[in-house]
Order: sequence, then C-alpha cells, then structure tokens
Amino acid sequence: RTYALWNHNRYVLAALVFAFFAIIVASVSVLFATTATAPFETSEILGVTGCYQGEGSFKLFIPFLLLFVHELGLLSLTLIRATQSWRTVRNALYAVLLKHDVFYYACGLFFSAVNILTSLLLKYAYSALFQNFQIIILAILATRMHLHLWHADQTLHDSDAVMLIPLSDVSSAGRAS
Repeated sequence: RTYALWNHNRYVLAALVFAFFAIIVASVSVLFATTATAPFETSEILGVTGCYQGEGSFKLFIPFLLLFVHELGLLSLTLIRATQSWRTVRNALYAVLLKHDVFYYACGLFFSAVNILTSLLLKYAYSALFQNFQIIILAILATRMHLHLWHADQTLHDSDAVMLIPLSDVSSAGRAS
C-alpha cells in the first residue's frame, strides 16, 4: 500500500523489499538461536512429573523490535506522502487508503510495543499474551480497509455511470415546446 501511495517508485519498492527480507532473516535467526527446550522435570509437588516450559531467552523481543522499526518506517513514508499530496489529490479511494493505512500502521506500532514490553517484563510463559491478538486485530483492520476500498470504488463507478434516457422521453419533450 505504501508503494502504491508513492506512485510505484522503484526506490521505495527496493527499500521495502530489502527491509522486509532483512527482518525475516533476522527474526528467524533470533528465534532459532533462542528456542528454549522443555526439559523433563519434577514438579515442586512430589510425584508430579512432566514437561514444563522453561525460562525463555531475553532476546525474544528482537523480532517485535524489528517489526516496530519497520512499521514506523512505513508509517513515516505514508505520512510524508500524505503531507505532500493532501491538497492536490481529491480521490475517494486515495482518502480511504490513506486513512486506513495510517490507522493500520498505528495499531501495528501499538501492538508491537505491547509485545516488546510483555517480552521484556513478563515471564516467558506470558510473553506471547498479545501476539495472536495482534495478528487477529491487524487481519480485521486489513479486511475492513479492503471493504471500504471496495465501497468507495463502487461509489465512484456508480457516480460515473451514464444516465440512459429513453427515446420516448426525448421525443415527447421536443413536441411540448
């Protein structure tokens, strides 16, 4: 979406693709390097044994930090384009895309910050508390944006529709005058 707002600029595309792949590679590397094993331990309750989730690594917040930085960059690019073209562009699709884009990135920033804080401040077992919630909320927001884009596009097509006037109305109007 940011690439579309920047009129398919190749440099913006190259920067976005490079940042995306760098974040994926770094996140996968961190996740594989810090994967905690579940040891077979005896519980504090005598006679109860099983697999317990051990302490996780401190580095598990790094993927969310990278996502936060990427979303901050996307939000910055979107806001720069919005300020550059806010007076010149009068398009309903553009307005819907811009409004939903900024809200989507703001929510992404918020949930990434929440996930960073929960990863740093809570125990490992609770650090994933908001991860699935972030995915669900962002999916709902993306679906909502697509629905509003579709409605705006339908409104544009409906307003551009050619009005058909039956020939009987034209011929009777000519006779009346």
